[in-house]
Amino acid sequence: MVMSVDSDVMKALADPLRIRILTLLAEEALCTTHLVEETGARQTNLSNHLRILRDAGLVDTEPCGRFTYYSLRPDALEAVAAEFAGLAATAREAAANRRKRSC
Repeated sequence: MVMSVDSDVMKALADPLRIRILTLLAEEALCTTHLVEETGARQTNLSNHLRILRDAGLVDTEPCGRFTYYSLRPDALEAVAAEFAGLAATAREAAANRRKRSC
């Protein structure tokens, strides 16, 4: 059975800076100021990337005074990983059975 990964999640994972953000958030919750320091990206650029990650359900936010802290949602990444594992299993089975459509 072939599964499909949500297009918002795929879009979110398609950018190197967003992958870098996710990597940093895997280690600890960070605010935009921390992410600017770690990535060298502009605050407005980071805010846009964080919005995409949040909309895709990959990060959570937590207000703390005048700052907002971002944290990674491991369950969301595990769901994506499971879908890709399912695709790999389907491909492995098809290769083992030498399934091909005739032309």
